[in-house]
Amino acid sequence: MSAPVLSVKNLKVNYGAIEAVKGISFEVFAGEVVSLIGANGAGKTTTLRAVSRLLPSEGEILLNGKDITGTAPHKLIDEGLVHSPEGRGIFLNMTVEENLKLGAFRRKDLKDLESEMNACFDMFPRLKERLRASAGTLSGGEQQMLSISRALLSKPKVLILDEPSLGLAPRIVQQIFQIIQTLNKQGMTILLVEQNARMALKVSHRAYVLETGKVRLSGEGRALLANPEIQAAYLGVT
Repeated sequence: MSAPVLSVKNLKVNYGAIEAVKGISFEVFAGEVVSLIGANGAGKTTTLRAVSRLLPSEGEILLNGKDITGTAPHKLIDEGLVHSPEGRGIFLNMTVEENLKLGAFRRKDLKDLESEMNACFDMFPRLKERLRASAGTLSGGEQQMLSISRALLSKPKVLILDEPSLGLAPRIVQQIFQIIQTLNKQGMTILLVEQNARMALKVSHRAYVLETGKVRLSGEGRALLANPEIQAAYLGVT
């Protein structure tokens, strides 16, 4: 097997005296969807923020074999690591179009930007309809579509998605996960944190189960979905 595109080794993150992430290690290979699942407070979002260098951490983070542990967050975009954060992180007082174009802010090659924006509109037609609207007037689902599309316009090699279905109606959740699968079929490598463990495991090649800042279990997504312990703890199966 080829080397992982993203390798995290013995990652530790502290909030003051509290050790939130306690030596997590995981790998993501090119073309995979890999999920981190677990209860609230397990350290999932903290892990993603540390990988994106939005939080200081100990341990080693390798992107395509290159140590990025000390790299500034904005420079990781140039390396192909792009983060769509929990809470969406869009600029509410800017238009949809302005938010989208910010996704390409650090790109040097913009010749395909129009066709790439049109590809986003094919996935999320509602964004084209609301192109001139202020992002603050969008629904929660529309804001999530905008956050994902903006991330895609940064041309990621590894796309990090943090809680893409949080607070959304079931119909929109289904749409978001269909898009995740479509992107992956097109070759996108995705690291996913998702509270909806059932949906996450269905679309994931592999997953890691986090518990109080540690990796409790790992394996293929479908295998974990069928695991009685996972079913009882996270899927509501008794």
